Amino acid sequence: MEQQVLAWIAQYGYVAIFSLLMLGIVGLPVPDETLLTFAGYLVYGGHLALVPAYFTALAGSLCGITLSYTLGRVFGLPLIHRYGRYVRISEAHVLKAHAWFERVGHWGLMFGYFVPGVRHLTAYAAGMSAVAPRQFALFAYSGGAVWVATFLGLGMVLGDRWRAVEANIHRYLLWATIAAAAAGAGYWLWRRGSAKRRSAGGQHDK
Repeated sequence: MEQQVLAWIAQYGYVAIFSLLMLGIVGLPVPDETLLTFAGYLVYGGHLALVPAYFTALAGSLCGITLSYTLGRVFGLPLIHRYGRYVRISEAHVLKAHAWFERVGHWGLMFGYFVPGVRHLTAYAAGMSAVAPRQFALFAYSGGAVWVATFLGLGMVLGDRWRAVEANIHRYLLWATIAAAAAGAGYWLWRRGSAKRRSAGGQHDK
C-alpha cells in the first residue's frame, strides 16, 4: 500500500496529496506521515512547489478530519457498527478515543494528529461529545496546520535521507508529543496557580 501511495503522489502530485490525506484521516489505511514526508522530499527535489504542496495537504487534512467530526456528530456509534469494519475501526477503538478525549479535552484534537491511528478517532469522539463546531475548528485546524508543516518540513530538511529516518519517525514523534503535552499541562497549571495567587493576594489586600 505504501509504495502505491508514493507512486500516486509522484504521478498525480497535488490531486493525490489532497485525496489520499482526506481518505487517510477519515480512516482508510493510508500512511499519512510517510505521504507528507515524501511530499516534502519532492519539494526538496523541485518536483513540487512548497506553497501549493502545503495548502493542498492542509486542505486534504482539514476536509478529512471535518468529515470524521461530522459523521460522529450526526451518526455516532451506529455508523461504526454498520461500516466500521471497512475502515478497520471498531466500537472499542472509538470508545477508547472518546474516554481519552474526555480526559484531555479539546487539546486532544491538536495533539492527536501526532499519534498514529488517533486523529480520526479523536475527531469522531469530538463529534459524539457534541463539541461546538467553532471549538472543534480552533483546535483541530490549528493542529492540522502544525502537523502538515512538521512532516512536510521534515521531508524537505532530510532530502535524500528521508527514507532512512522515516522508519522510526512514529516513535520519535510519539515521545515528542508526550513531552509537548507535558510541557503544555505544566504551563497551564503554572498559569492557573499564578492566577489563584493573584486572586488570593487581591482579597488579602482588601
